[in-house]
Amino acid sequence: MAHVSDTQGGSVTLSKAGLPAWLDPVVHAAETVQPLQLSRFLPPEDGAGRQSAVLILFGEGERGPELLLMERATSLRSHAGQPSFPGGALDPEDGDPHGDGPLRAALREAEEETGLDPSGVQLFGVLPKLYIPVSGFVVTPVLGWWREPSPVGVVDPNETARVFTVPVADLTDPAHRATTHHPSGHRGPAFLVESALVWGFTAGLIDRLLHYAGWERPWDRDKLVPLDWRS
Repeated sequence: MAHVSDTQGGSVTLSKAGLPAWLDPVVHAAETVQPLQLSRFLPPEDGAGRQSAVLILFGEGERGPELLLMERATSLRSHAGQPSFPGGALDPEDGDPHGDGPLRAALREAEEETGLDPSGVQLFGVLPKLYIPVSGFVVTPVLGWWREPSPVGVVDPNETARVFTVPVADLTDPAHRATTHHPSGHRGPAFLVESALVWGFTAGLIDRLLHYAGWERPWDRDKLVPLDWRS
């Protein structure tokens, strides 16, 4: 029996029962990947940082496996206009940040930002906590299977500019891959998909998931794109 998550304060569980076979490599990656294999930025040992969570939601569309992404509103003070996974900081009612709090927060934030019906989502894995130094967030990436898809879209235009899905086939296409060069000097993976430039923390997570799931295809890492790229 698949366990469906509950954002109303009930139990939130992880289950791999009934997942499609194509998700097997992702499940294996989640069970075996080490924190430093995902990022060199790990949570501070002193416990500093604001606990948060993102939902990495896999669905199946007309072109096969896909991921749910959103683009943050340009008016936001943090990460304005940047494509990302749904997510945000834990609220007190989410519960234990070292227990099922991140699971509940990931679903709650996804519902608030995209209108997603959480009852159709099956959570099946959690990646190691990572750190975003620029914002001070300690992020728990939560993996989900969109078992029963529901309509999604912009709920609050002050928070979200658009909501969209990206076929995994586009993310693995070498023609859609590039490297961004941040003014700080940092370089990182990027994806040019759905008229958007996915970069930063989100692109880094996608890049590592594709790699450890065995889905990555050789791509030109010397292909540079500016952060103000527009198709």
